[in-house]
Amino acid sequence: MPKLNDYLSIGQAAGYLGCSKDTLRRWDRSGKLTARRHPVTGFRLYVKEDLDAILVGVARPKAKTRRRRKSDRKARRGGC
Repeated sequence: MPKLNDYLSIGQAAGYLGCSKDTLRRWDRSGKLTARRHPVTGFRLYVKEDLDAILVGVARPKAKTRRRRKSDRKARRGGC
């Protein structure tokens, strides 16, 4: 079980990820990132490891797509 120091408030988590608090709230509602709740206040709390997993997902390079050359486009249209 994470210690209290392992949790970040919504503002701290937003700063850590470089996004807004509203983005974190949307991700929580959509299930992309699950927030824990403080047992007394009900405030959202985020575990640093969960935030790191989001950052790793963002840092993965996307597959490169081949751009069509002008000559390919012309040949497809039947032009010269």
